[in-house]
Amino acid sequence: MAAIASDIAARAWGLEVVAEGIQDDPSNRTRFLAIGKIDTLPSGADKTSLILAVPNEAGAVYKMLAPLAENGVSMYRFESRPARTGQWEYYFYVDIEGHRQDPAVAKALSELQARCAFFKVLGSYPRQT
Repeated sequence: MAAIASDIAARAWGLEVVAEGIQDDPSNRTRFLAIGKIDTLPSGADKTSLILAVPNEAGAVYKMLAPLAENGVSMYRFESRPARTGQWEYYFYVDIEGHRQDPAVAKALSELQARCAFFKVLGSYPRQT
């Protein structure tokens, strides 16, 4: 097991700090996630997190996101981060409404995968209430 957390969290949970100051951006903001290999079942109130990339060409992001709109899948979050290749490439971090097993979400994800140069489902999980 491993965690990226504050010194306070390490002390609270009795964890050993292996490395400090691991950020590569001094104005870093971190969102914490629990990651595992166990797939969650649909709860009826879920989110799915994705990482996507498309070629750097006119209309690519619009075309990439079209399957979400066409299948009635809403986005909670859409952020871009440089791919660090130095070639103006970006990864898009997207949170969508629904579980990847929901029929509309599954159809949208299948269509998204066909349009993306990079496609990864990070997972589906119950929304925070």
